[in-house]
Amino acid sequence: MGDTHVAAASDSRSTHAPPPDVVCLGESMVLVAPPASTPLRSATDARLRVAGAESNTAQYLADLGHRVSWVSRLGDDPLGERVVSEIAASGVDTRAVVRDPAAPTAVYFKDPGPEGTKVHYYRAGSAASRISPADLDAVAFRDVRIGYTSGVTVALSDSCAEAASALFARTQRAGGLRVFDVNYRPALWSSNEAPRVLREVARQADVVLVGLDEAAALWGTAAPEDVRELVGASGQLVVKDGEVGATLFEGTDRWFQPAAEVEVVEPVGAGDAFAAGYLSALLHGAEPDDRLRLGHRTAELALGSVADHVDASGLREVREVAS
Repeated sequence: MGDTHVAAASDSRSTHAPPPDVVCLGESMVLVAPPASTPLRSATDARLRVAGAESNTAQYLADLGHRVSWVSRLGDDPLGERVVSEIAASGVDTRAVVRDPAAPTAVYFKDPGPEGTKVHYYRAGSAASRISPADLDAVAFRDVRIGYTSGVTVALSDSCAEAASALFARTQRAGGLRVFDVNYRPALWSSNEAPRVLREVARQADVVLVGLDEAAALWGTAAPEDVRELVGASGQLVVKDGEVGATLFEGTDRWFQPAAEVEVVEPVGAGDAFAAGYLSALLHGAEPDDRLRLGHRTAELALGSVADHVDASGLREVREVAS
């Protein structure tokens, strides 16, 4: 039995839909989470949610009014159906998603505890790990303005890394921007390859987003300027520093926007939301300060929820971007 494509019920999935502005490539999983503060070992019930770096960003970009295609693989199983249906319901075009009958949909579990929440992943041999460059053939790249992926995708498998390279190549040929969110996940790297590989991919991108903490863990950098020197001076680099704020380097110029004080329910997904806000403003031709502001505004929604994706469509009307 071969791979099958899916067609979830969504207006954005019409066969007459225009080509996407943004193509997001990467994994999405089913998250199993017990009630707050209840460890897995004693939990008697749990909630299922959908989560994945690139799919989160795709959903936020769709909320903000952009045409977005998400390219991935899911198992031909009920969990895969849940994932693709939920993401399509956000307005993301999921026609390029392959339902793979030979591999399962990945799952991960949250384990709350007094010293913080631990995460347990069950993604080895998943359908997403079988993503390949051929999966991009289902997308029309002629009008693509952004091709987006992250370090999670690069780490999953050789074929996933090849797909990320192919995404950048096709986006560049279309005249779009290659965007890379470093998204360093130590558990996905079995050797010391991560610093070298992620730096190489970042240097290929037109726009790079990275947390100051993950840059320190990867490359030993201490300040945003150190990251800029390591990644290179071409393109745009956004260095996020949690509750402090975010710094943007573009050419020889530097901008900084502080983060607002907000009550943090859970930080998971905030980086994906920030990326979407920043990229949305960039697509609208906004000035650098306004790109960072919309990034923060979108991230604040994620910080105030346990969900990886929170409806951000209200920001369409309040965003401060250039027309």
